Amino acid sequence: MHYVNVKGILSARNGMNLYRGCSHGCIYCDSRSKCYHIEHEFEDIEVKENALLLLEDALKRKRKKCMIGMGAMTDPYIPLEAELCYARKSLELIDKYGFGFTAITKSDRILRDIDLLKSINEKTKCVVQMTLTTYDEALCKKLEPNMCTTRARFEALKQMQSAGIPTVVWLSPILPFINDTEENIRGILDYCIDAKVRGVMCFGMGLTLREGNREYFYDQLDRLFPNEHLKENYIQRYGNNYIIDSPNSKKLMSIFHKTCAEHGIMHNADEIFEYLNEFEEKSDVEQLSFW
Repeated sequence: MHYVNVKGILSARNGMNLYRGCSHGCIYCDSRSKCYHIEHEFEDIEVKENALLLLEDALKRKRKKCMIGMGAMTDPYIPLEAELCYARKSLELIDKYGFGFTAITKSDRILRDIDLLKSINEKTKCVVQMTLTTYDEALCKKLEPNMCTTRARFEALKQMQSAGIPTVVWLSPILPFINDTEENIRGILDYCIDAKVRGVMCFGMGLTLREGNREYFYDQLDRLFPNEHLKENYIQRYGNNYIIDSPNSKKLMSIFHKTCAEHGIMHNADEIFEYLNEFEEKSDVEQLSFW
């Protein structure tokens, strides 16, 4: 861990990342890509020391309330968050100034802050986004080694639903020859149905690989699946392609769209993004309904 001072915290689209780098160890992580110019070791977390001061100043200056996003590049609920509480302190500011909130995470650590998430959601809109990739628990531990498993994330989604907090699932990435199976997709979608998620985001059955994360991913394939020759299969089939589609993509996408449609789950990416970005201010009558 090391600290830096930064010039700004909110992006043009009102997203923020409190940390740079990650210790979750997901073998496919796009944030390792060289295009993001992380000059330090990826597991040596860079902490934006002045992030909270910058956030409060930015919220005070905004003329119009909006949704504030967190975690597009680095999961806000990495283990270090338990010590530093930057995400929680950010939520306190967002709640104080009456903004909406959404976060992308793979961690059930977000349950620690359910009190603040509920408070935000009672006044405006708070959406928890959870990434689910692998229904099989043993395989999940291989692909996302320093994370809680998919089952634990599913339980967190159910607790959010019970608290009245809407949720969205990211069904991504799906790794060819590893978790691109009908059993995996149906298992994850069953979780989504049971947890009553608002939407499921899926851009295709596959993943993206570019310089930086491609090399790390291939090293992990050799380490985790030494007898399956997966690295050689990827190189032969995809070369240096950025978009890596599963051979089963068409079938799996059909299952995805059909299942979501049958259960009233949003599954159009544009529609979901519109929902996530739309600030909603609840009336006094709506707020009273919580009590």
